[in-house]
Amino acid sequence: MSSLIAPLYNSTLTTLACNSSSIPFPSIYGAEILSFTATPVVNFSECIHAGLYINHGTVSVDSASFCNVSITYTHPGQNDSINAFFYLPSASTWNSRLQAFGGGGWQAGLTYASLNGMLGGVGEGYASMSTDAGLGNQDVPTNWALLSPGNVNLYALQNLASVSLNDLSLMGKALTESYYGVPPKFSYFTGCSQGGRQGMMLAQRYPDAFDGIAASAPAINWNEFVLEAFWPSFQMRQQGVFPPSCELDAITSAALAACDGLDGVTDGVITDPDSCPFDAMSVVGTTFNCSNFGTEFQISSGAATLMNSVWAGPKAADNTSIWFGLPKGAMVTGTPTDMAIMATTCSSNGTCVATDLEIGSDWIKLFLLRDSSFNMSSLTNADFESLVHVAKQQYDSIIGTNDPDLSAFKARSGKLLGYHGTSDSIIPHEGSSHYYDAVTALDSDVHDFYRLFMAPGLTHCFGGVGAYPDGTFDAMRRWVEDNVVPEILNATSIVTSAASPQVIERILCPYPQKQVYDGTGDGISAVGYSCVD
Repeated sequence: MSSLIAPLYNSTLTTLACNSSSIPFPSIYGAEILSFTATPVVNFSECIHAGLYINHGTVSVDSASFCNVSITYTHPGQNDSINAFFYLPSASTWNSRLQAFGGGGWQAGLTYASLNGMLGGVGEGYASMSTDAGLGNQDVPTNWALLSPGNVNLYALQNLASVSLNDLSLMGKALTESYYGVPPKFSYFTGCSQGGRQGMMLAQRYPDAFDGIAASAPAINWNEFVLEAFWPSFQMRQQGVFPPSCELDAITSAALAACDGLDGVTDGVITDPDSCPFDAMSVVGTTFNCSNFGTEFQISSGAATLMNSVWAGPKAADNTSIWFGLPKGAMVTGTPTDMAIMATTCSSNGTCVATDLEIGSDWIKLFLLRDSSFNMSSLTNADFESLVHVAKQQYDSIIGTNDPDLSAFKARSGKLLGYHGTSDSIIPHEGSSHYYDAVTALDSDVHDFYRLFMAPGLTHCFGGVGAYPDGTFDAMRRWVEDNVVPEILNATSIVTSAASPQVIERILCPYPQKQVYDGTGDGISAVGYSCVD
């Protein structure tokens, strides 16, 4: 148990009985409680790993007792049914703080990861909570996106985007005050990916909801991000090139070999992918062993052209940039922690077809075209460019999550902290830096309340050969409670496969500073690394 947590337990409190007849229903304007249950859980023990307790490290939950509160509610007239869970530790172990957990993908919360995160939170003394925004545990939006052909379920999308998050804050604060007899001293939110976007939305739209927010690899700039996620498979069809994964991996490996050492150390990490000058055309004709077919292949000009276009990102007809591309060196064919954004399915005769990353194709089919049966292979370049405009026009105000005005969050002394992996193949890290630059343009003192840390070599949220900052949440909390400004984040890589067994340590730098290595130390530990403007 960390020294940050231990002194904060309160042995003088008593709680209400853990049953629905003893705990008052929280009253939220515009919401109606449909069901309320409270069940005691005693002597719960489990090890919650860092990848599930996001923005944290691994924590052992030992003989924890808590009240498991489940609420189902609706917004009258909207025909929704939203579930929210609250784990309330015993009075003797509650640290007088609330921690809310976000979701991932199309799920607002109450996922396997967020439920485990809640248990980790209870183990550290937090009253923990999460919501499903009324979407249940479905990892695709197929069953809720359309009310009928041509008609989007905007209330459900609105709940995912923002409304249920503020509801959760209000309910959590009301429940904890009822249960413990005192309000929480501080309330926090933690999330990555969709959960990171949720955290950013809370800072932008509901600045009073939480005192501190840890929002990492956030799916902000939602429309640009989801359309970028469709770009690789779209380009395969437009160019008529469908490389097997082994060929894409060979090009990625060549980019890594070319740019890994630019920072002065060869460690499997491209510290600054934006400065990597590698051109995939330079390795056309290179022979490699293709594990897909058990034979040798040569890198084709078609595959190289395709990879260059994916690195460059979506383009308009006049070749202007629509959004950022994928970072060079990122594993586009998938990792133990990341989905494949450039996927092909190959037959034994060597022919391959493109497979879409669903978050992109689902957004286009269900929300932009409003037709679940639409044939995605029929889209043209003109169609794609038109969809970019339609997406921003119709949905930016709902889920775009790119409002740079954080003045209200700053005024209430809120603190916002997050990291983004530079080898993230799902959500390009430049989206985060682009947003940070937009906030900075409005407020040059942005560093006083919002800090973004780039994590070289880290994949989406967690994993890869890069170092993971497992103290992100605690750094945010110290900033809120003790005004300890996070000048750096300490990070350590976590081995997720036998192919990358080496553990490295790094310091992560607050954007726009960059991590540099001065040549001292062994290049594996954090010795010799510093941050420069």
